[in-house]
Amino acid sequence: MSGNTGLTWRLIEEARARIDGKVHVTPVLTSAALDALAGAQLYFKCENLQTCGAFKARGATNAVFALPDSEARRGVATHSSGNHAAALAHAARLRGVRAHVVMPDNAAAAKSAAVRRYGAEITWCAPTLAARESTLREVIAATGAKLVHPYDDLTVMAGQGTAAVELLEEVADLDLLLCPVGGGGLLSGTAVAAKTLRPGIRVVGVEPAGADDAARSFRTGHIIPSTDPQTIADGLRSSLGERPFAEIRRRVDDIVTVSDEAIVAAMRRLWEVLKIVVEPSGAVPYAALLGGAASLRGTRIGIVLSGGNVDLDRLPWSR
Repeated sequence: MSGNTGLTWRLIEEARARIDGKVHVTPVLTSAALDALAGAQLYFKCENLQTCGAFKARGATNAVFALPDSEARRGVATHSSGNHAAALAHAARLRGVRAHVVMPDNAAAAKSAAVRRYGAEITWCAPTLAARESTLREVIAATGAKLVHPYDDLTVMAGQGTAAVELLEEVADLDLLLCPVGGGGLLSGTAVAAKTLRPGIRVVGVEPAGADDAARSFRTGHIIPSTDPQTIADGLRSSLGERPFAEIRRRVDDIVTVSDEAIVAAMRRLWEVLKIVVEPSGAVPYAALLGGAASLRGTRIGIVLSGGNVDLDRLPWSR
């Protein structure tokens, strides 16, 4: 499923055709109130309303349906504590194959329940990356299942890029596109799609200040692994993948960071004004606009709201 040639527009086009009818074409929302606060025209791509509640459904579905029958019949496998686990389980169920998900034993009950609802077989492990990877190797050895990596995979990256295609088809003349970055699958796919459709657009990644490995890697030109990420945006704690980083270096204009305080404020404002549920990771790109920037006044800005899966018993403003 992966290769060394990099992500291309053709792969994104193939992904769009492959997942058509299997995931949602999510809406683009606007708000005069939020425009006035930012001094710019904002267009929110609502991947929080996507199948499984996050953009991850795009990449997982493309990866699962890109497999030849000879590989798919053995099932698919991954390790994840969050949205990719549910997305892969859902995609596998659509294709009628088994999904094996390795999850840390401290994963949120709501997330493991979602994975189980979609019919995946969960194998528990200790909450460390080493335990996840070693347990996953054991599962794959025992089942013959095909690994579908959450972000370091070209078919996954291509699927994620389809969100930007939809956004730019609906709002063609954007000046800037803001996108969250964790492992880099969404940002890399977004950048390839956006720069193909609108070469002059600026693509900027946004990540939490407490998990700023992407910004540091972008500045130095080589991956600096995330060792101890500390942020409320749990979906953005992973380290950059090699394949996404290669595209980010080629296509992304900048990566900026925001504080957890700004993330919570952005999340709350989106709930209150847009009347939609957005998770902390999904609110990260909007958080970059809260301070206001004179250079952005009068511009047209696309914002990818990447997900909406939250624990309603642990909302950050009710602690």
